[in-house]
Amino acid sequence: AEESTARGRSDLAVLYDGNVYLFEFKVADGKREGRALAQIRERGYADKYRHLEAPIHLIGVEFGERNIVGFEFETA
Repeated sequence: AEESTARGRSDLAVLYDGNVYLFEFKVADGKREGRALAQIRERGYADKYRHLEAPIHLIGVEFGERNIVGFEFETA
């Protein structure tokens, strides 16, 4: 949980089976806003792991009232 970087903290970093998974979770106003994945990119959370030369997966999840309203991912 909360992995510190030079520009902030990602909510969750998982190193598994030769891959890096970076998660950011946001509470949205009931609709997908795209802020979670954008924050991972803007703050360069993946930079800390580039030296591993492993695939890095960025995953943004947005929650509304008790439900997931947005889910985005990409490989960095």
